[in-house]
Formats: sequence, C-alpha cells, structure tokens
Amino acid sequence: MNAQTETSASAPLRKIVHVDMDAFYASVEQRDDPSLQGKPVVVAKRGLRSVVTAASYEARVFGVRSAMPAMRAERLCPQAIFVDPHFDRYRAISRQIREIFLRHTDLVEPLSLDEAYLDVTVTHTNMPSATEAARVIRAEILEVTGLTASAGIAPNKFLAKIASDWRKPNGQFVVTPKRVDAFLLPLPIGKVPGVGPKMKEKLAALDVHTVGDLRAFEQAELVKRYGRWGRRLYELARGIDERPVQPKRDAAQVSSEDTLREDLRLDELAEHIQRLAEKTWANHERKLPRVARTVVLKLKTTDFQILTRSFTPPSRPTSATELADIACALRDRVDADPNTRYRLVGVGLSGFVDSREEAVQPSLL
Repeated sequence: MNAQTETSASAPLRKIVHVDMDAFYASVEQRDDPSLQGKPVVVAKRGLRSVVTAASYEARVFGVRSAMPAMRAERLCPQAIFVDPHFDRYRAISRQIREIFLRHTDLVEPLSLDEAYLDVTVTHTNMPSATEAARVIRAEILEVTGLTASAGIAPNKFLAKIASDWRKPNGQFVVTPKRVDAFLLPLPIGKVPGVGPKMKEKLAALDVHTVGDLRAFEQAELVKRYGRWGRRLYELARGIDERPVQPKRDAAQVSSEDTLREDLRLDELAEHIQRLAEKTWANHERKLPRVARTVVLKLKTTDFQILTRSFTPPSRPTSATELADIACALRDRVDADPNTRYRLVGVGLSGFVDSREEAVQPSLL
C-alpha cells in the first residue's frame, strides 16, 4: 500500500506549495548593493559572539552556513564580505511577498520572513494546477522584488518542504501523489525534519540510512524506542502528513527555534540564543502595536525531553539584545546535569498586549 492509498481514506487530497526565498537576506543585500553581486556575502555582525544570519550562494561554496559562528565563517572564506543584517528591509519585502501569496489563496502559513506554505487546492486566480500556481507566484515575486524563490509542490506539507530544496536556487520540483514513494524512499534519513546528527547515529545503529530503510520498521517498535516521535517517524516514512495549512492569526507567542547541527551543553548555547533572539524580535516587530512582555526559552534534550523556562520582567524587552540577555539568563533556571546536551533551542515572546493600552494602564505585575 503506498502513501497516497493510506492517507486517502482519512484526509482529502491537498495541493500544497512550499515557497522558500533563495538566500533571502543575502540576496536582498546583493540586490540593494550591486557591488556585492556575484561575491561571497555573509550577513552577520563581526565579533566573538556573532553568528551567521545568512550566506549568499557564493559564500556557501566555501562551507559557510547560517547559524555558524561568524569567526568560523571568516576562516572558511577569508574573502567574504560581511554585511550587518537589515531586518526592517527584510520585513518590508516579506510583506510584499505575502501580498502576492494572498492574491492566489487565503490559506497562507508563514514560517518565517522568507518561507511559507500555501494551500492551492482552490485558488482565487483559478490556476489550472498547483505547478502552474507555483510558477506564476515565483514569477510575480521576481517581478515585484527582483528576488528569486524556489518552490516544492506536493500533496502535503512534509513532502512540499523537502521538494522546495530540490531545484534551488530559482527552481521548483513537483511530487505527484503517484510519485511519492519514488521520491521518498531513496532519501537520506537526514532529510526528514527533526532527524539531526544524534538521531541519525541512533538510526544508523539500526542500519537505517534512507527513508526506505525506516519504512521496514513497524509502528509499535518505533514507538517503543522513541515514544510519540516514533509514531511521527512511522508516518513520515510513508509520506503521511495530515497537518493543514493554518493561516497565522494573532499569535499567543512568536518564536524561533533550531535543531542544532551537534548536541551542545547549556553553556555552549549563548550564540545560538542570540541569533534566534534576533529572528524572534524581527517577527515580534511585525505584530506592532501588539507587544510582548514574557520571554520564553525552549530546550529539547538528546532524549527528546522538552524543557521551557519563562520570565516576565518588570519592563518589557525593547530590543533583540535585551531579549537575548534575558533568554540566556533563563539557562540558570534549568535544573539539569551540567553535562546534559541539547539538540534543539528556541527563543520566544508571549503575553501580548496592545502597546497603546500598556501606555495608559498601570502594570499589574
């Protein structure tokens, strides 16, 4: 039984597009400064604690990647041109891109400033197919912003997100229902979202190196080994993902999180917290005039235990730097063995109020 047969009885067939801007922040900098075009651009502040926010494709050739320490990026690519991030510009362009999405469908789920899921099962523009919808949307983005985007088209979010990386940059790839198994089974297991280096090691010990290898395991065995995550692995190995595209409303929390390339101790997380705080703050500013009062630190251990710590300061954070400082301090409230390692870190803001109300009401804290 293939993936499509398994899901057809429980969920309607959807047409999902995952749109991912190509090296978004770096591409914006190259667009706005023609002298940077064709050169290795690294979007990051210089400094001991700085991390790479984005890297152009010319810099990626040298192994430079987002989230790595800026000093390491400089060693890998001494000729790199470092540019400070300009989140106000990135947010403005992101709004233009979202307006393009909404011309075609109301079912738009932004994941960040530079990527989103779209459900194009039915479109306002009466596109004949999801493939054509993706092509037109990418062309409109290029015309309006001067930037390229890649897209993955598939029956669900899981497959569409993987497919969007297939023809980067400036391309698109389609996984039709009949081609799910042909696309999915040969994939390296590391392509599955959530399977980081440590999980890859655990699965390799079971001789699981591809999604096809994983499919040989029964659900009960995976659940016994990995709990709820085991059930999710079982479903993904069969191309099953019934999550709908959920348009963003007023969020109870804005956050950014990353699965780390290698598991780290608490005292090694500062630079990652700083980088995620910048991303979270950029998303928070899109919520104005609503502002957040509570800082949240999220951690996931190597055995998939999730820990969250939060703090509501007397005065709300007013910058990404303040947010990072508070989130870093929250590590002191994690009661765990200092040698515990973490595979995921996240920084969030919650407790939203309207800034105009905050200005006239006395604090209740």
